[in-house]
Amino acid sequence: MTHFRSKRLSRPGHGRLVATVLGLVTALGLGAIGDVQAAPPSGAAPAADRWTDRPHGFASLAGGTTGGAGGKVVTVTDQAALAKYAAAEEPYVIRVEGSLDMDPFGTEIPVASDKTIIGVSDTAEIVHGGFTLDPGTHNVIIRNLTIRDTAVEGNWDCKDTDYDGIRLDTAHHVWIDHIRFSRICDGQLDIRKDSEYVTVSYNQFTNNNKTFGIGWTPNVKTQITVDHNWFRNTKQRNPSADNCAYAHLYNNYLSSQLSDGDPVWTYGNWSRGRTRMVIENSYYDGVQHPYQADTTAELVQRGSILRNTTGRHDTWGTAFDPREFYSYRLDPAAAVPALVKRFSGPQKRIGGPVVLHVPGAYPTVQSAVDAVPDGNDTTVEIAVAPGTYREKVYIPRASRTSCCGAPDATAPTPSSSSTRPPSTGVRPGAPPCASPRTTSPHATSPSATTSTRPRTS
Repeated sequence: MTHFRSKRLSRPGHGRLVATVLGLVTALGLGAIGDVQAAPPSGAAPAADRWTDRPHGFASLAGGTTGGAGGKVVTVTDQAALAKYAAAEEPYVIRVEGSLDMDPFGTEIPVASDKTIIGVSDTAEIVHGGFTLDPGTHNVIIRNLTIRDTAVEGNWDCKDTDYDGIRLDTAHHVWIDHIRFSRICDGQLDIRKDSEYVTVSYNQFTNNNKTFGIGWTPNVKTQITVDHNWFRNTKQRNPSADNCAYAHLYNNYLSSQLSDGDPVWTYGNWSRGRTRMVIENSYYDGVQHPYQADTTAELVQRGSILRNTTGRHDTWGTAFDPREFYSYRLDPAAAVPALVKRFSGPQKRIGGPVVLHVPGAYPTVQSAVDAVPDGNDTTVEIAVAPGTYREKVYIPRASRTSCCGAPDATAPTPSSSSTRPPSTGVRPGAPPCASPRTTSPHATSPSATTSTRPRTS
């Protein structure tokens, strides 16, 4: 992969925020300070944007990262099903429900290209294992999970184990978002061997030695965005970035660093090798060596808050300007502790009802309906963008469907072209959904949403 320096992904509503106290409180959704109501700052994105299913930063460039969009949606509750769908050749949106205990201990499930792996609510977890993305793997999204407990008692340095939480080897276009990592031996997240176009956002890294490493290569290729993460009770690699072409770290929170008396290897951020690193508006609380750089690397720091920090605070070189690559939301450094505590890690509202977008991820309404597998037991919403859709949509007989669209939408007629027989569950001449407001093959609709649920009676 090569990086196109002039390529930018515009994100409406994202720009420079006005760092006023009132705007800060509004961005956090905290309501008021004393008796003064907060007013939203001009151009600020709403808090809901923190749960968006679209990646930002470097993962959004050079074609972007869509994961399993366009593929079938499945829900897994055991290791075998997760491994099966994660390794499949075709795209999948894989919803993980409940706690999955890996056997044998330390199993790292291989993830193939074009996958979204997302936890349902805030209770999905991978226990005693993790994921690996092998060379060539691309277009992967992993979100809203807890990955925990491959640490081995008494083996703090993890020299003879290699149980990573998530490991990337020469992968590209990957988004790691809203994950809680805890007690992993070796690395919680390792971005290795020239992986490119990676974004790591809104995660919690907790209770670990070697936390988050980037590098393992003599080449200078990796582009990575690291934002709104919480590092607490960790020792080193928070992260450590070796030979990164571009490492953009902003709005991260480092707190409760392990106090083990190590004068060198207990540290925050490290720009190593020939890395160009930019740190913005982060918050360091009680951190030894909050940010440091090799003499061969570059590190620019601006706008961060340092509280009770000691040791190295290196800055030299010019690094790069992240806004030459993409737009991004930069929150005030003073907001970071409260904001990251609230929004990082698994969230109940992520991984809820699946929304399939037509024509964004699926070219037709029928293809979105077909993406719902037999035996589906969860709600799936099909969101249809404004436009004219000339197709007859057949909802399987085993589904109960409700639809809403334009009030003046007309129902399909028997003359609508289709290769599917009426026995699929839709009468010829009848609307494909139970509501007369269904978007039809001949109707222009400003919007429509279809919900498919399993038959319950």
